[in-house]
Amino acid sequence: MLGIIYFVYKLYLGILFSLTALLFYPFLAFTTTREKYHKAAFNGFAFWSILFRILALWPLKLNRSEKDLPKGPFIIVANHASYADIFITPSLFLHHPHLFLGKSEILSYPLIRTYFKNYNIPVFRDNKIKAAKSLIVARKKLKAGWSLIIFPEGGIPDHVRPNMLPFKDGAFILAKEMNVPILPVTFVNNYRLFTDPTDLSGSCRPGFSKVVLHPIIEPEEIQEKSVEEIKDKAFNLINGALPVSREK
Repeated sequence: MLGIIYFVYKLYLGILFSLTALLFYPFLAFTTTREKYHKAAFNGFAFWSILFRILALWPLKLNRSEKDLPKGPFIIVANHASYADIFITPSLFLHHPHLFLGKSEILSYPLIRTYFKNYNIPVFRDNKIKAAKSLIVARKKLKAGWSLIIFPEGGIPDHVRPNMLPFKDGAFILAKEMNVPILPVTFVNNYRLFTDPTDLSGSCRPGFSKVVLHPIIEPEEIQEKSVEEIKDKAFNLINGALPVSREK
């Protein structure tokens, strides 16, 4: 019975995503293809995220206000156990214009491809030349004042959630190279709100999206310590806010 309820709610969210994506498509398709309009695109994504969360019945529950964060840019690193992370993030950082730096596989989704390719930064991990170009774009965006959101696990784990995968080095190397702070973020329970869309009977429900904004790791500390040390600190901060009980 619970699996049927999850399936119905997941179907509702699928319809909701499709309808809202189509609704915003003309505006975002125009603003994302022209760099001078990217700030307008950011506002569009933020508004879409707020609308989607309201209709999905996913209010935010933060440990502190995003307004308390220092002015960017910074690199935001977070755990990634649900597609809900992506839906929620644009409305989480309303006062900090940001872009996603993510795997190129997301370009295989028709509607998302248009938004992601022209606005965010796809990383082609199997192509060294394209991967190098992605890093050049990332550096350029940081210099222009944009924050970057990176999921350093490299994808959503297939094992029991919310256990995390080991972090990859890229986000931390970039922070050291560009001398920008790192903001670790924990999505505490998104994996309960929305599981893999292909798992039709997997957990899917309304409820608070609990998010922890950890203390900023300042550039001075990043420069003093090794990439491995900073990576371990971010991992431990994020992991420490996850629930002790582990469920699929």
